[in-house]
Amino acid sequence: MILACQNISKAFGTTEIIKNASFHIEEREKAALVGINGAGKSTLLKIIIGEMRADDGEVILSKGKTMGYLAQHQDLTGHLSIYQEVLTAKQNLIDMEERLRQMESDMNTKSGAELDELLSTYTRLSHTFELENGYAYRSEVVGVLKGLGFSESDFEKQVDSLSGGQKKKVALAAALLSNCDILVLDEPTNHLDNDMTEYLEEYLNNYKGALVMVTHDRYFLDRVTNRIAEIDKGYIYRYETNYEGFLALKAERENIALATQRKHQTILRKELAWIQRGARARGTKQKAHIKRFEVLSAEKPIEMDKSVTLNSITTRLGNKTIELHDISKSFPGMSHPLIEHFSYNFLRTDRIGITGPNGCGKSTLMKLITGILEPDSGYIEVGETVNIGYFSQENEPLDDNKCVLEYVKEKAEFIRTIDGYMPASTLCEEFLFDSTLQYQKIGKLSGGEKRRLYLLKVLAGSPNVLILDEPTNDLDISTLCILEDYLDSFPGILIVVSHDRYFLDRVVRRLFVYDGTGHINQFEGSYTDYYLEHGSFANSAKSVSDTECAGKANITASRKNTPSVTERSDASKKEAAPKRTKTKLSFNEQREYDNIENDIMICEEKIDGLDREIAAAATDFTKLNHLMAEKESAEMKLEHLMDRYVYLTDLVESFKKSPEDHA
Repeated sequence: MILACQNISKAFGTTEIIKNASFHIEEREKAALVGINGAGKSTLLKIIIGEMRADDGEVILSKGKTMGYLAQHQDLTGHLSIYQEVLTAKQNLIDMEERLRQMESDMNTKSGAELDELLSTYTRLSHTFELENGYAYRSEVVGVLKGLGFSESDFEKQVDSLSGGQKKKVALAAALLSNCDILVLDEPTNHLDNDMTEYLEEYLNNYKGALVMVTHDRYFLDRVTNRIAEIDKGYIYRYETNYEGFLALKAERENIALATQRKHQTILRKELAWIQRGARARGTKQKAHIKRFEVLSAEKPIEMDKSVTLNSITTRLGNKTIELHDISKSFPGMSHPLIEHFSYNFLRTDRIGITGPNGCGKSTLMKLITGILEPDSGYIEVGETVNIGYFSQENEPLDDNKCVLEYVKEKAEFIRTIDGYMPASTLCEEFLFDSTLQYQKIGKLSGGEKRRLYLLKVLAGSPNVLILDEPTNDLDISTLCILEDYLDSFPGILIVVSHDRYFLDRVVRRLFVYDGTGHINQFEGSYTDYYLEHGSFANSAKSVSDTECAGKANITASRKNTPSVTERSDASKKEAAPKRTKTKLSFNEQREYDNIENDIMICEEKIDGLDREIAAAATDFTKLNHLMAEKESAEMKLEHLMDRYVYLTDLVESFKKSPEDHA
């Protein structure tokens, strides 16, 4: 055993976050803490590493064992370079190396017994140095930094000039290299693209020490962990399995708990009936029986996780949506544009995931679509009925003195749903803000709860175009499941920027893939489909360096008074960027047009085959559910193909018109 937590309790005011929690970590064990935002995951990690004191209980670290820690948020200061900052994790080897060099120098001045003693000490120290990989520690530092997306040209940048995400990666590199016995990591995959996440997966799977971490990345959880500790309403439940096994065992636990509660309620009803009958003959009552009733009545019912069905909240979307016409965008100091000559007409059924290396321009595209930025060339048309809901990487400024419900009501007192209107308080309840939390000051919420609240307000605006920029950062798995269920029935356009492989697989059907040089390629299918077809991740290109992204942070002040795309008149659009007359299909469009009829036929045949399988499996409920879900997916794909067929056919027909018609 490396670490033991014994009877840990922690409260903030009258709210008990952790209740009498006990668990231990064995050598080479890979454990994860899961639970909703605000459940106490980060609090427990801080107690484990000694940054916060528990109200009761103790944390015991085995004698001689060391611990490394990565906090959720980093604020590195000082003038050390990235390389120097990470190198401090190897300070023991640096000191050992300096001592060896000094001993080598001293050998020139020693002789006899002194020299023999020095040689003996030198031999022992060099052996220890070799066992701890001392002759390759600088190469190890370089390897980890490159694995986390830093190029050698980045190594000399000062840490105090870095963004929050870059500081997190520097701190992660230092933690990985700390040569400790147990690593404690809080959201290590935040700010990592998929190549970096895959690298981290491999690194931790080969890591010889123990691991305790908090993460929302479900693929990462499943591939790295062998134990799950769930914090649920203050209590810790332990599962000796990975994330997939945890889901099955949690469902089993909750079923047992429900059965126990039903039995408890049955007994209570019987006891109540006995008491009521006995009231007419008080002298015959048994004191033990009455005591039994009092005990049963005092027991609190088991609180189960909320089962939330969040109906799609949207407004009608017209035929004209969002059209990107040959847009390009770059910033000063860049060797190439972030976006170069990109065109796309969004369909009402589009569910698009945007992926690529960090710094390639994914968020820039979102800001262009929302009107926060203007393209350098080309133009964007937005339909009159378009209502964009934009969930950015950074929360909008939150007033810490406002309560949760007051903040949501700023958007709307009543929110329109497919079933009518619901009060803002009901929507809060469905998004895991119960009646107590609704009147909690925002300043007292955890970082993850603030992130969830911001998402809730975006959805409360009834968008028909939903743009999510890294939505999984700092959101707990329960919230992500609610969001995914919501998106399943969302009838509008969905555009997602994410490095979360599970989330992309779950919600998107088309990818925009950045190649890191300004070009955006399109792929029909999920993230895993892309990986299987291309044999690499969609963002396998090297991350764009910060020097190439210089100037991106300086766009807000100068653009505050710039009219958005939707505010420009048609005349001003044409004056700003004259529309080019398209005379033929692009290469990709032509390829799609040549194959689309065959794709439609294949999709229709698949649906016919599924109909036959559904008829044959009428009595097999499990198989029937699977087949119905598969059919629904195939029908959605067919609808998308038909929309594309109509669009491309109209384009081809327009090219056949005379020049007079175009004029």
